[in-house]
Amino acid sequence: MRNTGEMLTTAIFVIQRVWLLDRPLPTERLPAAFVITILFGIFGYLSRGVNKSGAVAGTLVAFLLYFAAGPPAFLTLLGVFILTWITTRIGYLRKAGMGLAENRRGRNAKQVLANVGAAAAFAILGIIAPVLRIAAAASLVEAAADTASSECGQAVGRRAYLITSGHRVDIGTDGGISVPGTVAGLVAAFMIAALAASVAWIGKSDVTVIAIAGFLGTVFDSLLGATVQRRGLISNNGVNFASTVVAALLAILFHRA
Repeated sequence: MRNTGEMLTTAIFVIQRVWLLDRPLPTERLPAAFVITILFGIFGYLSRGVNKSGAVAGTLVAFLLYFAAGPPAFLTLLGVFILTWITTRIGYLRKAGMGLAENRRGRNAKQVLANVGAAAAFAILGIIAPVLRIAAAASLVEAAADTASSECGQAVGRRAYLITSGHRVDIGTDGGISVPGTVAGLVAAFMIAALAASVAWIGKSDVTVIAIAGFLGTVFDSLLGATVQRRGLISNNGVNFASTVVAALLAILFHRA
């Protein structure tokens, strides 16, 4: 993690260079953001939630979220990390036996950025347009819901069905959905949305909107998995990133409706 400080410094420089409006940057958050997110990255690595590259990427994302939206955004990200850590370990032996278990060394940088990179980007843009804070929160909700859905579905599901046709497929098939996985995803979506509201990142009136947007993002994830991913046109990381962006856009749409 020796390059983390350089990455964070570069990120701030880029933000300042592309700033288009005469708005002050929340520089008073920099010291706390730097220290807390470095510790977060170390914790993620030691708990085997992420590997070394994932720890660096996670630290950068956490720093940008903290810098742009303050402690509430960071606490929501922490909630997503904890939920992800727990669900990936549910039924681990069964998932390992099916060849579906996540690497014991944790997620790498590409996986981290695919799942929570969009949230950091929307949070930064949210300094200019506050409505985009809702988009950032919805991105995190989708990431948590998608992980809970796939991990719990693989751990306890007995039947999976292709979302596009309804045909029965093996557990873990791209685009396959199961009842346990769907329920877990919906519960996770509301849990993270409620957490974001409880720490005052979003308003309580936005919980349902963000939870639904996040859950629909997981549906879009399954649709991509059943179509373009199965044909090898997009990677799983690409699917995950696209789904978080769709959830963010849906949250904005629902909020303005």
